[in-house]
Amino acid sequence: MRFEVVTLFPELFDGFLATSIVGRAVASQALRVRCKSPREFGIGRHRNVDDTPYGGGSGMVMRVDCIVSCLEAFDVEAAGGADAEAGEGELVAAEAPPRAHRILMTPQGAPLGQARVQEIAARPRVALICGRYEGFDERVRAHVDEEVSLGDFILTGGEIAAMAVIDACSRLLPGVLGNAESSVSESHSPTLDGLLEYPQYTRPVEFRGARVPEVLQNGNHAAIAAYRRAEAERRTQERRPDLWARRSAGGGQKK
Repeated sequence: MRFEVVTLFPELFDGFLATSIVGRAVASQALRVRCKSPREFGIGRHRNVDDTPYGGGSGMVMRVDCIVSCLEAFDVEAAGGADAEAGEGELVAAEAPPRAHRILMTPQGAPLGQARVQEIAARPRVALICGRYEGFDERVRAHVDEEVSLGDFILTGGEIAAMAVIDACSRLLPGVLGNAESSVSESHSPTLDGLLEYPQYTRPVEFRGARVPEVLQNGNHAAIAAYRRAEAERRTQERRPDLWARRSAGGGQKK
């Protein structure tokens, strides 16, 4: 899988892409990530990528021409046309190359869930656009395929959100996790019908008066499965009543 990240700060991704599971995915070439700054297509001597908003207002707005040119540069490179000429603020290419699936990272987007992560991870090429300043020129939206949000809060830029998407997708790629089952029975997974994951325990059996439940120690797999299912339902009802309500309304609740 290949991610192409439009960001003013490509260096933010260096440590992230070299560490832990994501680093393993990159090293094995199951995951490829390229970062490119829209400043390469900036305007004027200072390579400006933002400007004051029409109609007035505080802050600066990222220019549509710089962002779209950056996206198109990725497409040209993917098509083997990396030598295409780039003019000021506009990419010039002989033919329109195939587009990556483009995702705008924005708090105005649809909330990211595990089902959406699985759909994204199934795509061969995905472009993630990271904003800064007061946001994007509205016309950027005409050049993307969807908008994704991590939640109802504001970050200083889209880079952390883009890393979250890359991380979530990387662990679903074949061969990346040491144990493929690790991504099956976990919170929000289809195996658990979208429930939160049941509690997990390891040694020691007792710690400061808190013991591992006896059912997990007796080797009765049917009893363990029943216990874990009941705990997943209890935990979801207590911690995420919104998930439980949606699941119940959709007929997912087990009787």
